[in-house]
Amino acid sequence: MVHRLEPLVIRHARRLPTPSGPSGPAGQGDVVARQFDAALLSVGFKLSADLLERLSGLAEETVRQVAARTLETVREMVGDHVRHNVYLVDFPANVPDTFDFWMRCIDEALSDDASRDRTLAQLSTGVIDLLTLPSYGTYQHTYAEMLAAHDELIAAAGDRMTVLHLGGALEDEVTALYLALAGSATPLGEEGLRDLRLLAAHCVDGPQPEAIPVRENRAVVNLARLDAGADLLVDTVTDVLRLACALSDGDVTLAEPTRFRSLSRPVRRALLAALDAVVAQAPAKLADVTAHRETFKRLGERLHPHEYPRWPHAADVFAVARGEKEARSFDSHVEELLGAHDVTGAARLLTAAPGKLFRALDRLLRVCRTQEEREAVVAAAEQVAPQVSGRVLLSVREHFHNRPEQEADERRVFVNRLGRAWVTTDTRPPVLPPERKRLIAALDAETRRRLPAPGRLLIDPDVLDVALPLSGKATAAGLGVLPRGSLSPVDGELLRFFVYWKQAGRSTDFDLSALILDDSYATVSWLSYTNLAELEGEHSGDITNAPDGASEFINLRLGAVRGTFIVPQVNIFSGEGFEEVEESFFGFMLREAEQQGRPFEARTVRMKSELRGPGRVALPLAFLRGSDGRWRAKWLHLYLQGTPDFNRVEGNRVSVAALLRGVVERDYLTVRYLTGLMAGHATATTLWDGKTVPDEPVTYIGLERPDGLHPDSRVFTPENLRDLIPG
Repeated sequence: MVHRLEPLVIRHARRLPTPSGPSGPAGQGDVVARQFDAALLSVGFKLSADLLERLSGLAEETVRQVAARTLETVREMVGDHVRHNVYLVDFPANVPDTFDFWMRCIDEALSDDASRDRTLAQLSTGVIDLLTLPSYGTYQHTYAEMLAAHDELIAAAGDRMTVLHLGGALEDEVTALYLALAGSATPLGEEGLRDLRLLAAHCVDGPQPEAIPVRENRAVVNLARLDAGADLLVDTVTDVLRLACALSDGDVTLAEPTRFRSLSRPVRRALLAALDAVVAQAPAKLADVTAHRETFKRLGERLHPHEYPRWPHAADVFAVARGEKEARSFDSHVEELLGAHDVTGAARLLTAAPGKLFRALDRLLRVCRTQEEREAVVAAAEQVAPQVSGRVLLSVREHFHNRPEQEADERRVFVNRLGRAWVTTDTRPPVLPPERKRLIAALDAETRRRLPAPGRLLIDPDVLDVALPLSGKATAAGLGVLPRGSLSPVDGELLRFFVYWKQAGRSTDFDLSALILDDSYATVSWLSYTNLAELEGEHSGDITNAPDGASEFINLRLGAVRGTFIVPQVNIFSGEGFEEVEESFFGFMLREAEQQGRPFEARTVRMKSELRGPGRVALPLAFLRGSDGRWRAKWLHLYLQGTPDFNRVEGNRVSVAALLRGVVERDYLTVRYLTGLMAGHATATTLWDGKTVPDEPVTYIGLERPDGLHPDSRVFTPENLRDLIPG
């Protein structure tokens, strides 16, 4: 049964748990292990030397079972678990002019008895609907016929090669992953919370993290504890509310409303007892109810607190929610002081809630009228800085780093936890330079104090511009995905985007497009189903229905691109949304021109991310040409609201350019910042040359774990970069 958790370890840690099983006859396991390694190479993975050695010593059947499970996992990670067909069979060769292609579809419709009259009637009006043409939007060949039209991929040194390392026993690996996710100092994304739920249920009777600082994680862990009859980990009424949402498969972040299910009597008693205990211990926590008043009302309808008079404090929670009992919130006291222009008093009060103080620093400094008030605000922040979480410290540090010191005509980009983005004019007055610099210095000093001594520090230069993962919600699930704001190098002659979707119930049309902008963010050109070929590249053709899954591709010759920015996007033309389809993902490949190959080649995939977000237009990332001529990926993870139907690249060029400008011109806190602070405590700091690794233990930070690192080394890659964030 525990084998179902093995894919989680592979996805999160790039480690294959040590297989258990009998040793086989000499050389028997070795043969199958090498066949396994060769199969992995075809999808861009390989076994580390010690993992290959371990597998070689096992029985043939054991290795075969491990190989089958692992190949299934990695193929899904890279998007190779589905068939990627294309509309234009020999794409990217022989892509027609768009108008010529449309005329060909019309000619074919006129040659078809079933569609001739309908097509003639439309032509007589001067307007024709492409979707009514029989040969438009549906595959005109089988997957096998498409494969036969393409040569085999020629392997190249630049192909992606992700190494799978030898892990410990499966139970140990599962426990370690559970402790890491549950105890994470930053919120997890949707996939992380889903995986944590499975792990928490399995590990409920085993070791537990010393602390679970993120409340959403605590709700998921409490769900497992409730099922097992263990004590709940709650210290606020909101903790209980999140658990209730988890019980109904709702949103534990409380950002979206939850439709509460009917609850059994034992569950109702457990939740009411938890609420009662929290309020009995700290009556002031009743004030937290007002922030989620309506949700608590709905929960009360399911819990029936009037049936349980032994828990009167729990009944008070719902009395506050209904407005029958007053419980003044902490925030209302702060607002009262600010309304009376007592900034110093507000800052003093907020020292009792350090996180709230830090989140309010910008506002407090803006409303200060005297230097004495500004001094009081900064002094209060310095006083409580040691009590603030590392994630909040770094978020505030990034915020003030990007605040202008003087009036400027700038735009602000807002992104909510779901990735929905919008732009507005920044009307805030500047924060004065002395206070801004003093705060930044205090935040740097506190962060430096918390960072552990790394010993010898070995750094992959390519990781330095990766943004710190201050929230998993800023990163989509997938392979090779980096946090919003990250920069990563792009090396190759051909850049190829792909999107795959499979509708759940109704006809759904996703459209892959690429917008090309100049250095002033003005449109140069684009590729889409309305413009199949340009100087820069080709589109694979429009697919308008995906009952069995469908793919679209865009091929770009980077050397021919006339602009500075390339912005791929996925527009929903009609049908189900990104969160409604059965499956959808986006990615990109890099290859050299002479490599040939099929439209989709797993070993050339550099990134594959799930498309799960609000809105009808997805902007996963953009590509920037630097002053040195090199291309780099800038990670966006954004969604535009769009319109209910008929979204096209031509209709959102202005909003896309504005969002891109906001993200590109924002200075994100990156790994470079943290390693700069860590270097002061390191015995030595070395930039890795990509080849040799030291014999002694190191703290390694990079995009991939090198093979051959000392087993006592600490390793940080994008999969666990959150562990770098100080608590």
